Amino acid sequence: MFPPVVYAQCPVCVVTIGGGLFIAKKLGIDDLLVSIWLSALNTAVAFWFASFMKNKLLKNGFGWTIAFYFLTIGTLFFTKQIGHKYNTFLGIDKVVAGTTIGFIISLVAIIIDRIIRIKNNGKVLFYYQKVVIPFVILLLTTLIFMYIMQFIKR
Repeated sequence: MFPPVVYAQCPVCVVTIGGGLFIAKKLGIDDLLVSIWLSALNTAVAFWFASFMKNKLLKNGFGWTIAFYFLTIGTLFFTKQIGHKYNTFLGIDKVVAGTTIGFIISLVAIIIDRIIRIKNNGKVLFYYQKVVIPFVILLLTTLIFMYIMQFIKR
């Protein structure tokens, strides 16, 4: 009788990103690149988490994303996973830089998705738009930074 509840981010996507990050780290992929996707995972979890909140004030996915960002940076700092002298990109810790870049890119992707929906009378242009837009933007960002890091190493 009633349509099923639709969550902001699907749990399967969240688990897939988390597993992919674990594998990437074990394969030796650079911390900056892994951190970009870590921040995307944080954003997905934050919006998914916000969808469960009953209180309107706590239902803000953007607010939860900011809270998760600082919680992640704090946790990584206190567990001594950031702050290593030689693990930097342009003088900034790679994990902090990647997490910040991923945070900004994820929010930009969400805003782009919402703008497209507004311009299209609340409808998506294509199936899985909410997944494809962040994925493509994050992938392009990762590739750009991968090439920048290779260029800097020369």
